Amino acid sequence: MDAYLFSLGITADLVVKKADKQKGVLLYTLNTPVADSNTLNLKDRPALQIHDDVVTLPTKRGPGKQIDTVSKKEIVLALLQHGRLTRFNGAACNIEALKDHVAIRQNTVAWAQHLTWNWPDGEHAEWNKKYWANGTPRTGVSLHVALNDVFMNQQKYSIGCYTATKLVVVQGVLDYYRRIKKSPVQLKLVEDRLLLDKDPLVGIEPARMWDFEKDFDPQDLNQPGKLLKIKYGVMPMNFVPGDWAYFVNTDPVTYEKTGYEGSNAIYLGRNKFDDYYDDNNHSYSYFQKLDEVYQWRNGVFSRSRDFEKIKRLSPQDIVRLSKRPAEGGLLKSIRVSPYLFTYEELPGRAAL
Repeated sequence: MDAYLFSLGITADLVVKKADKQKGVLLYTLNTPVADSNTLNLKDRPALQIHDDVVTLPTKRGPGKQIDTVSKKEIVLALLQHGRLTRFNGAACNIEALKDHVAIRQNTVAWAQHLTWNWPDGEHAEWNKKYWANGTPRTGVSLHVALNDVFMNQQKYSIGCYTATKLVVVQGVLDYYRRIKKSPVQLKLVEDRLLLDKDPLVGIEPARMWDFEKDFDPQDLNQPGKLLKIKYGVMPMNFVPGDWAYFVNTDPVTYEKTGYEGSNAIYLGRNKFDDYYDDNNHSYSYFQKLDEVYQWRNGVFSRSRDFEKIKRLSPQDIVRLSKRPAEGGLLKSIRVSPYLFTYEELPGRAAL
């Protein structure tokens, strides 16, 4: 672990390490005050010396394109920050499990950064019928081929943010094991889980993620996700790049408008959240994300078209809206992220 941190440029003075040999526990924490759980501004802290990484993503033709994306260093520092505890137990108490986890998060962010899908705005989703039949790969089409088309031919897809988030998550995991790590064993594990019910985009997250919805079926409460697990009680401004977070629209009127019940968001690091439709130059800051969801109650469904309806938020409003919906805010205190594949026992799906 010390060698891995050193390889990322995380020096010993940035980390507090505690060992309990009797219990077999080694705890690493970022050397910040206990009350400091904010990860949004990590890159702005000079002492941390965080810079973007450069990665390569495949393209339709040629050797691929290089893009700047969140660094593995920032991902690890966010994992070490106060505000949540990430456990690597049993077989997952393994440095390779951590490396895979960090790399999957980085790959997920990379795929989420430059998207220009169409927004259906309450209408039916649209898929490239050559590869997809209403969100399910056509018979004879490999899952990775169908997924790659979603990202290579974005203009042929009109999808809501829930489906968009699931596509990015699945692509981030599968593409890592197939193209980056090139691990057939782990790739098959993930593919088998996704295709258990022959519908790879259904149930990738735990069902209880939606237990606050009016139509939630209590019988689904213990249904685990195919790829993702939930972390509860996360502090408001604590996000690890690659996290799936949910901002709830608490306005009872616009909540009933299809597509505006809330916003599914992937944290991209560097105080950025995804913008699947390139409506805000490919990303939203935390402030902008809260503001986007809040302004729906004011009839602001397009920042450019409805700008005159925007009611400016104060710093006090941002603090309030950062809280859980039960406390007057918009942000659920959960974060959803990938399992530690092959390193931890993955729960079964009883319904399947």
